[in-house]
Amino acid sequence: QVQLLESGGGLVQAGGSLRLSCAASGRTFSRYTMGWFRQAPGKEREFVAASSWNGGLRNYAASVKGRFTISRDNTKNTVYLQMNSLKPEDTAVYYCAADGGSPSAGTDSVAYDYWGQGTQVTVAS
Repeated sequence: QVQLLESGGGLVQAGGSLRLSCAASGRTFSRYTMGWFRQAPGKEREFVAASSWNGGLRNYAASVKGRFTISRDNTKNTVYLQMNSLKPEDTAVYYCAADGGSPSAGTDSVAYDYWGQGTQVTVAS
């Protein structure tokens, strides 16, 4: 069982930056692929970024590539999402998720077993 708690969301002007954190409970955090997803009002949840267990493999959605960076610190059981050059269309609730069944940095939300409660990111134009 893994419990996830996101933090770091807030209101930022377009062009600004935020760093999201996701703290995980459990001793096996380092075994999990970790991902970030987001859901905007009226839209389906979408993939943002994912990291394999050691950070060696990372995937990004095309819409955030070059602006967002996923990283993890397995000694702190924490995964991060650094978000730069934020745009109003990045406004959403951001969720972190853990996938214990795959060694790759998967993009499909169905593969993820555990989810956090989400943190709101609002980008003002």
